[in-house]
Amino acid sequence: MLGGTAATAAPVEQDSTKLNTVDLNALTTQARAALESAPAVTVAAEAGFAIESAAVAVTPAPEPVVERVVETRATTTPSRSSERTATAAASTATTEKKAAVEVPASAAGSSIVSIATRYVGVPYVYGGTSPDGFDCSGFTQYVFAQAGISLPRTSSGQGNVGTKVSRADAQPGDLIWTPGHISIYAGDGMQIDAPRPGKTIQVRQIWQSNPTFIRVA
Repeated sequence: MLGGTAATAAPVEQDSTKLNTVDLNALTTQARAALESAPAVTVAAEAGFAIESAAVAVTPAPEPVVERVVETRATTTPSRSSERTATAAASTATTEKKAAVEVPASAAGSSIVSIATRYVGVPYVYGGTSPDGFDCSGFTQYVFAQAGISLPRTSSGQGNVGTKVSRADAQPGDLIWTPGHISIYAGDGMQIDAPRPGKTIQVRQIWQSNPTFIRVA
């Protein structure tokens, strides 16, 4: 209430139909003229239209490339020269072995020589008395034991047994003694013995000067 006079608010129009209706007659003259002057577009009833479309080629995605890893093993093929060398070495070793075991024909009847040749190639071992390794007197003692004959252990002890014979009368199977060494006579100037460390039992020429030959019954 202002100045003692009551203000009366104008009633709000509630007719919703008037909000949704446009009265064309209320358009201005200018707008009407614009509508009337707009060009009209006419289309024949049989008219048609076409939409240009470009051909589309579909190329499938390429298959994934899988690398195949082939595992190869390096092989070593021996050359012909190496094969010949190996063959020659084997042949030489065989020949040497045969030559080492060969004994004079005159020793054919000696059981001592026959037993002794079984151990050709056994290494020299200081103090050795078995086929795992022999020293000179251990070898002769072992061989004679196989024939049922007992000998002392040392070369000096063996040099004092049996009967001494001349070189001309020596027979295969007799002992050959020199100070510090003992061996077995194989006939025809050959002997079987365990030479020294680093060597093996072998058949070889008698190298001792003026050795003593001993026959053990």
